[in-house]
Amino acid sequence: MATSYDAIDFSPIIGSASNEVVTRALVNDVTLPSGKVIALITLDNHDKRPNTLGPLSLDALNSVLDELAQRADDGAIDGIAVTGKTGCFAAGADLELFASTKDTDKIMLMSQFGHFALGKLGGINVPSFAFVNGLALGGGLEVALNCDYRTVSSAAKLIALPEVYLGLIPGWGGSTLLPQLIGIEKAVEVVVSNPLKNNRMLNPKQAHQLGIFDEIIDSSVFLERSLQWADRILTGEVELLREAKNNDKAAWQNTVAQARETLQNRVANAALAPYRALELLCAAVDNDRAAGFAREDEALTELIADDRFKSSFYAFNLLRKRGKNPAGAPSSELAKPIDSVGVIGAGLMASQFALLFASKLRVPVLITDLDQARVDHGIAYIRGEIDSLVSKNRLSRDDANHIKSLLRGTTDAREYASCDWVIEAVFEELSVKQEVFTKFEQIVSDTAVFATNTSSLSVAEIGTALKNPERLLGFHFFNPVAVMPLIEVVKTDSTNEQTLATALHTAKLLSKTAVITADRPGFVVNRLLAKIFSEATRALDSGTDIGVTERALDPLGLPMGPFRLIDLIGWKVAAHIQDIMADAFPDRFYRSETLHNLAEVKDPLVKNEVGKVVAFRDSNAAHVDTTATSTPLTEAELLHRVREELASEISIMLEEGVVHDVADIDLCLLLGAGFPLHAGGITKHLDRTGASESVSGKRFHS
Repeated sequence: MATSYDAIDFSPIIGSASNEVVTRALVNDVTLPSGKVIALITLDNHDKRPNTLGPLSLDALNSVLDELAQRADDGAIDGIAVTGKTGCFAAGADLELFASTKDTDKIMLMSQFGHFALGKLGGINVPSFAFVNGLALGGGLEVALNCDYRTVSSAAKLIALPEVYLGLIPGWGGSTLLPQLIGIEKAVEVVVSNPLKNNRMLNPKQAHQLGIFDEIIDSSVFLERSLQWADRILTGEVELLREAKNNDKAAWQNTVAQARETLQNRVANAALAPYRALELLCAAVDNDRAAGFAREDEALTELIADDRFKSSFYAFNLLRKRGKNPAGAPSSELAKPIDSVGVIGAGLMASQFALLFASKLRVPVLITDLDQARVDHGIAYIRGEIDSLVSKNRLSRDDANHIKSLLRGTTDAREYASCDWVIEAVFEELSVKQEVFTKFEQIVSDTAVFATNTSSLSVAEIGTALKNPERLLGFHFFNPVAVMPLIEVVKTDSTNEQTLATALHTAKLLSKTAVITADRPGFVVNRLLAKIFSEATRALDSGTDIGVTERALDPLGLPMGPFRLIDLIGWKVAAHIQDIMADAFPDRFYRSETLHNLAEVKDPLVKNEVGKVVAFRDSNAAHVDTTATSTPLTEAELLHRVREELASEISIMLEEGVVHDVADIDLCLLLGAGFPLHAGGITKHLDRTGASESVSGKRFHS
């Protein structure tokens, strides 16, 4: 049943928002070339942060719209328009207010107040326009959707409805208005698919092509041209003809059913928000705005009151706050500048390092290897990657030529004498890495930083032969280097503060998120992935079907099952890491010959049409170590075991001081293992499912 917002008392939430940074709605009458008058509302919080819409901001906008409605009735204005302060339209609702309460009455009021205020943009008896001049996210974009017409600046880079990414739904009109504007298929893409693709944003061209905006206008003349275009709409000179939408109920239901099936294969039941979003999008076929807004109120209240939203908001804050300020970091003033980089190795990983350092730091980068052929191959690969970026319009030709000029290969180690930063990417063997650093220590200056990309070896042991082990640390990237945002910065007992500060500053220049870890086997990500691999392989060796092991862990929310992930990172690499972890902690990590056996099989897994592992390509039982005596596990039994094993291992890691605190565990898995933000981090998941209390008698989070 539709809600009568006029009868609702919103004072309880308005009166409780004293700490809000208020976004004002400033009105200026503009006389257009035709002589018509448009009331231009500018949203501006007079703060460095983006405009947000909390209760006081909505109240300010609501009051202004009431005044303008009266002026429209009196014939004093011919239209209204909304724009934002320089570079920002609006970032949406103030989520801190939502996350700080479980009071469903207040949550419902906040949702209803958004509909009450923004809905007036489509209810005044003169046309309404949105001039989106910059960032427009969530509720900010919904301000525009509630208007009759929309223009967008060519410089407005961040446009999205990211709510599903945060465990919510577009709840101020987006779920109801968007599908009627652009069609159900495109709405599913914007509301559900994009947020689940690591919160993919739209650029102005994409948003215009989708039909969200009627016009895209050059940023240098955006407001002037937007007003001129609005004038032509008001005078009837321009008659806007939008593409007719197919409102066949069966067609909408079919589109949503297909999207729901994709969700089942991707996130299973690890998230609630995308399913609720699909329900709302499907229901919007009725084209009943009032009923749709009421449905959004109910869904938003349900989701915000759910622990999963609190968890996803916790994870969101980790990324935007803790990720920018690593716990345990020394003063950034201690960091020394990096004017020249040396990469030891010219293989795939080393070549990716060289390209990243050259493109981000814009300093000379040197690579070397055992012979000239390998060096030449590495340089050729890097140049090819640069050309590929140019062809995809992600790099200008001038920038490409500059980056190429910074890269050079050599087989003469003496040329590394001027390097400030030297990172190795050689074979994952302790003696090989020791030999490399011992050799280069005799060449580089005493102040040059040594970094190892080891994924599992002891950094301290690597540095035992160094005269100055204090300038060595781990700098562990994840593959692919250009894409994965995490770097585990591994501090040994010898690593000095200047080396650590330099590494953290370098990570920031590389546009990566750094987490400081202690020098313990597997660090964070590989240690916990190895725990998952241990239990999955143990189950397999016990006779559990591989399809069961893959499906069993779906509720964890990882982007793929354990064996598909092993297949992605490489069977030999996974087997090597597993052996190291079993050597370090033989009572807690399982060693199996299965991984080694499968490493010798080409393309060992059979996947179905959606990429799920269903069987081994070669069913020869010799590939699986069946010496274990236990019986096959059910999906529920394996999931229970993995949850408890993870909870136990994380507790041990915290006791060992592997990271500063539990938040760093979650940050590492979010950025290094693809653990979904909408699930809130692994420790939140373990708390929510009771695994942490079952193991240690307490939750990771109060």
